[in-house]
Amino acid sequence: MSINTKTHRPGCLYVVATPIGNLEDVSGRALRILREVQFILAEDTRVSARLLAHYGITTPLRAFYDHNERATTAGWLERLRDGAQIALISDAGTPLINDPGFLLVREALTHGVRVMAVPGPSAVIAGLSVAGVPVDRFTYEGFLPATAVARQGRLRALAGEQRTMVFLEAPHRLRATLADLRVIFGSARRLTLARELTKKHETLLHGTVDEVSARVESEPEQNLGEMVLCVEGAPEDRAERERAMTVMHVLAKYLPPGRAASAASALTGVPRQELYAQFMKTHAGTKAEMP
Repeated sequence: MSINTKTHRPGCLYVVATPIGNLEDVSGRALRILREVQFILAEDTRVSARLLAHYGITTPLRAFYDHNERATTAGWLERLRDGAQIALISDAGTPLINDPGFLLVREALTHGVRVMAVPGPSAVIAGLSVAGVPVDRFTYEGFLPATAVARQGRLRALAGEQRTMVFLEAPHRLRATLADLRVIFGSARRLTLARELTKKHETLLHGTVDEVSARVESEPEQNLGEMVLCVEGAPEDRAERERAMTVMHVLAKYLPPGRAASAASALTGVPRQELYAQFMKTHAGTKAEMP
């Protein structure tokens, strides 16, 4: 059934997934809707124009991105309430997953506008499907912080996570992230680096943190393109110790390491010596001594 724009009817916002690389990875339903709506809101009209041109779609494109989303949402909401049929797309994959659109979708739902998902490609799900790690339970963490201190702090908070973790990463930060994973998660933690999924230079690197790091160091091309990191969760015994280390790191902000280790041990049951030794290992150069 096609979209009827000739008669007045409630508006609808279609959240449409588009290919993450290979232009063939788009559904027939998505193409039909993109042809029939009155407007397509696109993160970058130059990128989306290539997809539309490939399929001969001439629907008007309008820019809708992080820096204009707040200013333009009210106007698009008014059109939707007046009966407009509008598609929201991102540069690649499923909108709102690290892409603009949340504010518009929330406002549309708040004001009774129909919102419909037109599912399709997602780099997160594509990466998980070929990662070879448990995917019955997982957590999506998006991009890690850009600065070393913030990134390491976030990884420490996740070190005891038992579900598979999915991260996106920028090429220029990949080596630093892998180095932090080695220190905080351990060199034997298994992961998959999925690079340039569905594109010409797609590669999948499976192995331990050390094994994947070695490949990245020896093959410069592995530092290029769009990346998804799927990291296996911590085993149960390791998870307990990592949670204890998280407590240790918080306490060490306010107490000397020795006292922080005693308090963390009392709270978690993990031996004091073990907590102190691991803390000092990750803080090389710290002068404090255990009392």
